[in-house]
Amino acid sequence: MGQARRLMDRFTEAALIDKDLKQVGDCFAENAVAEAPDRTLTGRDEIVEYVRQFVDGFPDVRFEERAMYEDGDAAVVEGVYVATNTGPLAGPDGRTYPATGRPIRLRSCEVGTVGDGVFTAYRFYNDQVEFLAQLGLMEDPAAGR
Repeated sequence: MGQARRLMDRFTEAALIDKDLKQVGDCFAENAVAEAPDRTLTGRDEIVEYVRQFVDGFPDVRFEERAMYEDGDAAVVEGVYVATNTGPLAGPDGRTYPATGRPIRLRSCEVGTVGDGVFTAYRFYNDQVEFLAQLGLMEDPAAGR
């Protein structure tokens, strides 16, 4: 197991098991950039805040890892986030949405690039339509089929 995979494991544990935001921040370079489905996060502080908002909205979140890949300075993890929305959700528009009480099973793929022992770039991939439909915040386009 190389450095990229160890760091991916450390980030996942800090964010979802320990819910330790300091440890989450320690996984990222100060000037790291993360691409999320709904916004670009510039700098460690914005990335940590994004993780905090997700965990606050889904305090019981767990990640069911399906596969992990590593190539040089990059690690990729595929899996499913399983959680119940019992906390408020912050939208990219600055609005806060109240908890829906609904469960989610959100398929995800994340890619982290490591430099000097920390993530310098990170990408979160998931289907926002699937996410919002499961929360009841938009109609599920697949429901009409």
